[in-house]
Amino acid sequence: MKSWFIWSAISHTARLSTVLQILIFLPLILATLSTPAFLLLSLLLSIHSLIHGTLILFWGSDALSVLQVPMHPFLLLVCFNAFSSSVNPWLITATNWWGMALIFSGPLFITMEGLSSLLVVQKLGQEGKRLVAEGESYQFALLVGSAIAYVVSAWWIVISYPAAASSPLSSTLLGAAITAFLFLTFIGFVLRRTNIIESSGLAAFIAYNVWLCGFDQQSFSDPAAPLLPNILPHFQALLNFIINTLPKPVLIALLYRLSMLHLASRILPTIGADSWESDEGVHDGWDDRPTSNLTRILLTYRQFIFVTVYSHLLLLDHSSQIWWRWMNIFLTLVIWSVELLVSSEDDATTKDWKVD
Repeated sequence: MKSWFIWSAISHTARLSTVLQILIFLPLILATLSTPAFLLLSLLLSIHSLIHGTLILFWGSDALSVLQVPMHPFLLLVCFNAFSSSVNPWLITATNWWGMALIFSGPLFITMEGLSSLLVVQKLGQEGKRLVAEGESYQFALLVGSAIAYVVSAWWIVISYPAAASSPLSSTLLGAAITAFLFLTFIGFVLRRTNIIESSGLAAFIAYNVWLCGFDQQSFSDPAAPLLPNILPHFQALLNFIINTLPKPVLIALLYRLSMLHLASRILPTIGADSWESDEGVHDGWDDRPTSNLTRILLTYRQFIFVTVYSHLLLLDHSSQIWWRWMNIFLTLVIWSVELLVSSEDDATTKDWKVD
């Protein structure tokens, strides 16, 4: 038991170290060297992540998490060495192609984020209906929670409006998004194909994206407070450099996107279950479902997804991120509208809850 605890602590520490290294190294090399050097490190980290995920898929040992820790500093040194003098033309070509691949992957990342957010929100709505069906004591708490979500979302949009609607086009898009959301919510209630939990979740999703549209990185680049200046001055300088280098809006967007993808991957195996199937699935569970295979792939190669999503966000400037956010809002609303129209009506038990 003691050896297992020690090994578990070592493996978890190694995973945390890997995440921190990727979070720091990519913006660090982007700020200190150049965009091609950043793209080279991103490419090398992506190749390493693919190899690491494949080894996990076939081997599955926790030792891989420990063995890969020295690889990221080594790849960082390779990039510094490659760009310390004249750069090989093949490297420039490879980085250009990788940069184009990341840019053209933008619609895929936005679609995955929107679909994952909608899937998570709908799952919350389904769980809310299940709780109400078990007892009416849950109904009041869910109504209060949904009302709070509506109020917080409205407040979030109001305080974000001056920065998010900085141009006539942005203010027009914000008005169109809110109008479309209210219109779809009304249609969903009339058709009895949505509920207030799902609607309030989408309201929070819209508020989050509107907030990010006005999230200016320059407002969060002030130096951090001194950390033990009389004891560790060099460490303080390094810490301040890291804090000012890590882009806060990008980290928030990265955390949200990866969280939604992870939650959606957990929900995917339950999609397609028939009404008479139990929560555990049929026979041996969900292992034979195609969505389970997709979930297994997503979780196995999550480090590769982490590197590519983070690299893509770091490549985008503030104006580009704004337009991707608006596309994310309207794409999600379009998918939701299609789902409301094509989904079948619920049974009588859930119909009463949908209009409460």
